[in-house]
Amino acid sequence: MGLELIVILQQVVRIAVPYVLTSVGASFSERSGVVNLALEGMILAGAFGAAVGQHLAGSAAAGLALAVAGGLAVALLHAFVCVTMKADQIVSGIAINILVMGATRFASGILFGSAMNSPRIAGIEVSSIFLDPLFLAAVISVAAGQFIMFRTPFGLRLRATGESAATADSAGIRVGAMRYGGVAISGVLAALAGAFLAFQQHSFSEGMSAGRGYIALAAMIIGQWNPIGAALASLMFASAEAAEMWLQTGLLPSQLVQSLPYVITLLVLAGFVGRSAAPREVGIPYEKGRGSE
Repeated sequence: MGLELIVILQQVVRIAVPYVLTSVGASFSERSGVVNLALEGMILAGAFGAAVGQHLAGSAAAGLALAVAGGLAVALLHAFVCVTMKADQIVSGIAINILVMGATRFASGILFGSAMNSPRIAGIEVSSIFLDPLFLAAVISVAAGQFIMFRTPFGLRLRATGESAATADSAGIRVGAMRYGGVAISGVLAALAGAFLAFQQHSFSEGMSAGRGYIALAAMIIGQWNPIGAALASLMFASAEAAEMWLQTGLLPSQLVQSLPYVITLLVLAGFVGRSAAPREVGIPYEKGRGSE
């Protein structure tokens, strides 16, 4: 029984790592005032970069570097469209997800000869999930994220831009720079989530983000836009996903069992969204001299 519990715990943690990394990053983006539906694309770019980097260089470190570069590039594109061009943030996020999906398929076909899968990569070989550097990065991101957001001048400025950009601007805070910073942080952490997926599955596959960006966004909302809350909600969703695997015994219809994590997501969101207090100006572009639009 004890061994079985350890196996279940490791399974929950393995599922939770991408959710935790992505939801913590999302909290920085949205606290700055930018809705980040592009998380799915950032995860996918990170996964593709990790597979390409390790395949070409034979090094997990090279894979991580290329993953971060890919996630950061997608994040900066989203920030440029939303902050600089002041486009609709929801439309930008969805469009970027579609763009990255197509771009990774196209690039995979060129590099690997298949738009569906990359060749096998080694990933990061560790004896336990608890020794995986990306698991440790997820743990650190929660503690560091909570401290930075609520205990540092940077965090105070970041939250100020999401609450009242005009007030922050009048106080000398560079609203655009803070919003770029928040989105960039989300891109780096989502890219690490993608790298974790590629290393765990030992390859890149088409659409391997598989809705994790959206579930991470839900976890962030349930977690009240703070890293610790987002991480706890991520663990809840990971537990539901692990339960789905353990319930696939044939006693229940497989379609019902496979929908369990998404049903739980919808039910929990329905109960929490009305009580959640989002940053006041999240999703609202800011133009100096004219206030929030």
